[in-house]
Amino acid sequence: MRISFTSLALLLTLISTAHAEDIHLTADERVEWYRSEQKMVAVGNAVASKQDMNVRADQMTAFYEQASGQSGTDIKDVHAIGNVIMSSPSAKAYGDTLDYDLRKDEMILRGKPVAKIITTDNKTITATDNITYYPSQNKAIAIGDVVAKDQDSTIYSNKMVSYFTKNDQGQSSLEKVEIYSDNKQIKIVNEQAVVTGEWGLYLPQINKVRIYNNVVINQDGNILHGDYAETDLKTSISRVLSNKKNGKRVSGVFIEKDKDEKKAEGSKATTVKTSAQPETKKEDNKNNWNLKE
Repeated sequence: MRISFTSLALLLTLISTAHAEDIHLTADERVEWYRSEQKMVAVGNAVASKQDMNVRADQMTAFYEQASGQSGTDIKDVHAIGNVIMSSPSAKAYGDTLDYDLRKDEMILRGKPVAKIITTDNKTITATDNITYYPSQNKAIAIGDVVAKDQDSTIYSNKMVSYFTKNDQGQSSLEKVEIYSDNKQIKIVNEQAVVTGEWGLYLPQINKVRIYNNVVINQDGNILHGDYAETDLKTSISRVLSNKKNGKRVSGVFIEKDKDEKKAEGSKATTVKTSAQPETKKEDNKNNWNLKE
């Protein structure tokens, strides 16, 4: 049996007893009810809203079942397709499809060529595979060729796990991001340097990225190796440290340019191993590193 509704922006309220919340489904063109299949289909600028989050798409399908021992229904799954936009107070996510499994508390966003998140402070994350959000856990996972950008830096990896926190007013903000790579090489690029390592941690509250294991910093041809690096995304300045437990020291190759011979001879390479004290910046170098062990 099929019932078609054609009035503009018709409101359909379904009670989700499993989560004790209301999901509101609206559409500009129509909302169709398939009783035997236990599903609702909203067509034309369809919107599903729940608390402080809403999903907008060209078409949306909600699957439900009768609540056991109670009146009303339990929403099991919501599938959105076409120009999907998921909005919350802290960010908007864009893709082509969204699958929301309420039982698993899992929202999977996919896009062609990428799924995308843009935060209210203009940070962007894109992923070629998918971005999965877990509402009750305040966690999102981006998988594939993942790129995170702000106005100063770009981070490349294969997987980013973002954790959010809520204040007393229920507003969400980004707490930290774990950064991983299948080939154990993540990368940060900014105007000052290129930093690579095996995995990292982004801390938005202090606007820094920490990179761990087999770290390499390349700045204007100067290359520095260490066990751990920290990049200040506000200043774009990086520092590198060694792990004293393994006995390794910070080391690098620096390109020094002589003012008098720069045009005739070009540049020459010098190998430098740092001591425990910060490296003193030479007048003729373009080195902004703060070096420590």
